Amino acid sequence: RSITAVDESITIPQFRLLVVLESRGPLKLTTLAEYLAVNPSTATRMVDRLVAADLVSREANPASRRELVVSLTETGAAVVAEVTQRRRAEITRIVARMPITTRRGLVRALTAFTEAGDEPSLRDGTDTLWV
Repeated sequence: RSITAVDESITIPQFRLLVVLESRGPLKLTTLAEYLAVNPSTATRMVDRLVAADLVSREANPASRRELVVSLTETGAAVVAEVTQRRRAEITRIVARMPITTRRGLVRALTAFTEAGDEPSLRDGTDTLWV
């Protein structure tokens, strides 16, 4: 719902590509395909559509002109930020209806999940919003 509320033409896999670029920065097309667990040809088609929508840019890699580097545009970054904000607001509404002990358990479980997935943890105090 949060993606279509911002731009109904963006698919979930395309949004995932935008999020990878937002979190990892500009990437070679082959590296982006690896992060998305898709074939490079699939990543190329996704990037083609997102370039046409001005959500990403694609340029030759200065280090190797045979490679392409994909970057998030300002428009793409704004889409990711707005969808993220909408998702956080919806999650906040849902979590607020949960009993405090359940919320604490949820925070512990999600923290363990994040650590097990080798994702960076949020140590900016946002976890205290939920408990």
